[in-house]
Amino acid sequence: MQDLSLLRRAFTLMCQVRAMASTYEANRSICTYVHSTSRGHEAIQLAAAFQLQAQDFVSPYYRDESMLLGLGFSPYELMLQLLAKAEDPFSGGREYYSHPSYYGKGKPVIIHQSSATGMQAIPTTGIAHGIHYWEKWKRIQIERGIDTNKTLPPFMQANPAPIVICSLGDASVTEGEVSEAMQVAVLNKLPIIFLVQDNNWGISVTASEARAMNAFEFAAGFKGLNRIQVDGSDFEASYSVLEEVVGQVRKNRQPYLIHAQVPLLGHHTSGVRKEFYRSDEDWQKHLAHDPFLKLRKKLAALSGSEQELQAMEQEAIAFIEKEFERAKAAPEPDPATVSDHVYAPTPVVEERGKREVGKGQKIPMVDAALFAIREIMEEHPEAILYGQDVGNRLGGVFRETATLAEQFGDHRVFNTAIQEAYIVGSTAGMAAAGLRPIVEVQFGDYLYPGFNQLVMELSKSCYLTMGKFPIPMILRVPTGAYGGGGPYHSSSVESTLLTVKGIKIVYPSNAADMKGLMKAAFLDPNPVVMLEHKGLYWSKVPDTEFAKTTEPDADYCIPLGKALVVLESGMVQQKLGSTLVIITYGMGVHWALAAAKQFPGQIEIVDLRTLFPLDEELIYTRVKQHGKALVLTEEQQLNSFAEALAGRIATHCFQSLDAPVQVMGALDLPAIPMNSKLEQAMLPNPKKVAERLNQMLNS
Repeated sequence: MQDLSLLRRAFTLMCQVRAMASTYEANRSICTYVHSTSRGHEAIQLAAAFQLQAQDFVSPYYRDESMLLGLGFSPYELMLQLLAKAEDPFSGGREYYSHPSYYGKGKPVIIHQSSATGMQAIPTTGIAHGIHYWEKWKRIQIERGIDTNKTLPPFMQANPAPIVICSLGDASVTEGEVSEAMQVAVLNKLPIIFLVQDNNWGISVTASEARAMNAFEFAAGFKGLNRIQVDGSDFEASYSVLEEVVGQVRKNRQPYLIHAQVPLLGHHTSGVRKEFYRSDEDWQKHLAHDPFLKLRKKLAALSGSEQELQAMEQEAIAFIEKEFERAKAAPEPDPATVSDHVYAPTPVVEERGKREVGKGQKIPMVDAALFAIREIMEEHPEAILYGQDVGNRLGGVFRETATLAEQFGDHRVFNTAIQEAYIVGSTAGMAAAGLRPIVEVQFGDYLYPGFNQLVMELSKSCYLTMGKFPIPMILRVPTGAYGGGGPYHSSSVESTLLTVKGIKIVYPSNAADMKGLMKAAFLDPNPVVMLEHKGLYWSKVPDTEFAKTTEPDADYCIPLGKALVVLESGMVQQKLGSTLVIITYGMGVHWALAAAKQFPGQIEIVDLRTLFPLDEELIYTRVKQHGKALVLTEEQQLNSFAEALAGRIATHCFQSLDAPVQVMGALDLPAIPMNSKLEQAMLPNPKKVAERLNQMLNS
């Protein structure tokens, strides 16, 4: 390569990066928030940045400040994040240094970046998966003679076609979730480049301690994952490789892994300094491969002007010092804004459409969900459905997606491998690509492999990007005990989920609510978990006929956060003070209805329908009317959501209570036994509820 202007452009940015690292080090008392610099990684990062266009997507990792400069972000913008200032363009002072998020003009899109090493591989692969979907959809529509430009996102109308780069450190490649992402990328031939920067360190752990092979060797196990190695400290070599690989991925739409060997010329982070764990011998070995010095030597040979190079270095130092002073003087975030952007505003704020349409035949909950998704997919091409066994061969283990793949095609309704992390986390990327995914984890018990993505990526995205990247998705989770499912197919998971802030959780108890909540969840721009009790799908469990309803119309929506009184007490009994209210949800509604038959007019039942946001106004109003309350749950009682809710009720309704708020749940056992009699002994049921009601009413 003899493009002198390109080499000078790269060298100018390397000078800035070097000056930034020196400035941060000299001002450690000011740069107190944890940060890492890109010293040693500059060449490969700039080479990658220079290939990207506005229609592309990129996920940098925490050491990729050089890449950000190469994309066109200014040192001042990066410093605002370093110092957690209000005008930090990525997160408004909420995120770490070099954790960007960007959605604007002239630069690639950058979705939310978590600091959980390697976790970005799944959401980023989800972006490529979304691009892949739109390309398939476009081909099908063109074959049908349908204009696609009104529906396709703008980035899909660009030329050349968009690609995705996922930047990773070598230590993160050992994460299992990275393998899930690579597996999907190869299987679906996705237009993504995994750029692995290998500096032989994972904090204080050396490569020989942590892995049996490097990323290039590891990639050989994925048939169809193209791979190449490069000296990432050599800008010219790095640029040539990136130019070639990006061109191939744009044209061939297949994944690639680039393994770039680079030196580590800074600390791991500002808090874990190199002198804590690295020998001088190791430091000198890395210093011999400084990309700044290599490029400087090349430019000196080409231009023959040492004076010019020194001038460029001094200019960078002066510029960075000036920008750092500007950043120091920038305003701090207003504490009054700390709760902004937890959620994006939802368009569904009131119930709409008809709940009861004529006197049609009642349908089970499983059909209500099926019909709701069918109507959604008929109206919204951006709706896709995927998960384990949801495709046309089975249509879900509970037949909850039956016929959908046949109707909409396997590009819109498709099976995945047993990869809960990918199922959950890929929705962040899919959403950034303009889709609204509906995904399913087969049983609540198997949610936990996907929990990392739910917590680290989905729940935090809207908040940490200042509202730029809310994630509209539905996560369907069949839950609850039914029919001897045993320890690994019967668990309730709502209390665990409710510790996660930034998601919404619904739990319908009947078909009409299933459809109305599903429609509202789809239109909500935030992550929504739909807990669906397996025992209510078909109403095969005794005392669950109430779960069947007539099908609401296609426009029916229930706003999230609105509970419903499903059984009212009698006015006479209420005046006599002989009533109580049961606060419950899911299967608990049916236990309560069955038990209430023994106490005519004395029991009111509130079906929460949404566990978060919670309809506290209705709950407290009803408790105050009755003076006695029972919170009923299927979960193990100790430390449950139900106990927490009882505490809140006691706090808000204390002066109106005639007795302590009571809670009823399952026994506090580590698992639900397989034997049906043992299962019954553990769980609440109508008889047990009736006994508790009798005790409360007569005390």
